[in-house]
Amino acid sequence: MNRFGRDITVAFLGNAYFDSRIVNLIYSFEKDKLDYRIISYDWSGSQISNNNPRVEIIPLKRNNSLLFYSLFILSLFRRLFLSNSKIYLAEDVYTLAPVVFFAKLKNAKILDNSRELYGFLAGLREKMKTQQVIAAIEKRFIKYVDLVVTTGEMDSEFIEEYYNLEKSLVLRNLPKYKKIENPVNLRKKLNLPEDSIILLYQGVVLEGRGIIKVIHQIGNFKKLVLVVLGDGAFKEKFEAESKARGVSNQVFFYGRVPHEELLDYTAGADFGLALIENISKSYYYALPNKLFEYIMAGVPVISSNLPQMKNIIDRYSTGVCVDPENDEELNDVFEQIQNGSLEIEEAKENCSKAALELNWEEEYKKLAVTLYKLLGKA
Repeated sequence: MNRFGRDITVAFLGNAYFDSRIVNLIYSFEKDKLDYRIISYDWSGSQISNNNPRVEIIPLKRNNSLLFYSLFILSLFRRLFLSNSKIYLAEDVYTLAPVVFFAKLKNAKILDNSRELYGFLAGLREKMKTQQVIAAIEKRFIKYVDLVVTTGEMDSEFIEEYYNLEKSLVLRNLPKYKKIENPVNLRKKLNLPEDSIILLYQGVVLEGRGIIKVIHQIGNFKKLVLVVLGDGAFKEKFEAESKARGVSNQVFFYGRVPHEELLDYTAGADFGLALIENISKSYYYALPNKLFEYIMAGVPVISSNLPQMKNIIDRYSTGVCVDPENDEELNDVFEQIQNGSLEIEEAKENCSKAALELNWEEEYKKLAVTLYKLLGKA
C-alpha cells in the first residue's frame, strides 16, 4: 500500500485516466523522476487498462449519494493514513478535508488544486444546501493549505481576495505539445458528405456548455454537423432534444475517446466549440482545457465572449467570440461558416504558433519550481 509516493501523493475524486490534468501530472512526475502516488476513483464501470503501479483507481458504486460519499471518504482515509509523503495534493474540493487532516498529521506540505470556484458551481445552482456545504468545506480547510493552484489569472485574483490568500499559482489546463500527423477522418467515420462542416464539442456533456444552443440552431444550416466527443449526465437529454428537433442527422454523440487519441480526433473537425454560458460565477471565469486542445490541434475556435476565454482568443487570434445567449450572434457566425465568408486560414496558422507557447510542458515549469523547493531538491 505504501510502496510509492514518498515525494507526493495526489488524491482525486475521479478516474485519473479520464482527466487530462492528472494524465499530464503523471507525465511530468515520470519525466522529473518524482516518487509519486495517485489515488483516484471511478464509478462509471469503465474497464480501463492500468499498468502503472503508482496509479490506483478504486471502483465505487454511485447508487445512493450518502453511501457513495461515505465509502469514498472511508477509502481515502485508509489510504492517506498508510501514506507517507512530503507533499499532498488535493485535486478537488472533495478530497481537500482528508488531505489537510492527514498532511497536518504527518507534518507534510499541502497543495490544493482549485479547479473551479467551488463555492459557485453551475451544477449546484438549484441545490443550495449542497452548494453551501461544499463552500463551507473549502472555506474551513483552505486556510491550512501551503499553496492554492488555480486554472486562470482571474480565478487566482478572485480566490485570493475571497479567502484572503497571500498568493496562488496559476496552472492552466493546457495539453501536452503535439504535432498532429494523422488526424482522424470524422467524415468517413460518421459517413458524412465531403462538403459537410464539422463543429466539434469535446468534454463533459453538461448544461451550460452551449450544446443545446447549437442543437436549436443547427437545423437552419444544412451543411453544419455537430459532433460531441465525451459523455455526461445530460447526454441522453440532448440526444432526445436533437431527435425532437429533427436534427439527429446533423448531431452525433460519439462518446469518449482514449486521452492519447483525443487531439487526433480534434484535428478532424473544422471548428471547435467552447460556448460556455454565463450561468454561474464559476462558469463566468471559465478557461476550459478544450479551448487549448482545439488550438493545439490547429482548429479555429468559436468561443464564448467570457473574459478569460476572450482574452486567449483575442491575444492569439485563434477564432471568434460570441455571446452564446444571443441567438442572432450565433446565427450570424453559423451563416458565415456555411457560406465560407469566415476567414479561417490565418486562425489556423495562429493556432500553430500559439501551440508553441500554450502547452503543458511550458506551463508545468511553474509548478515544478514549487515542488522542487518544497522537496528540498531546488
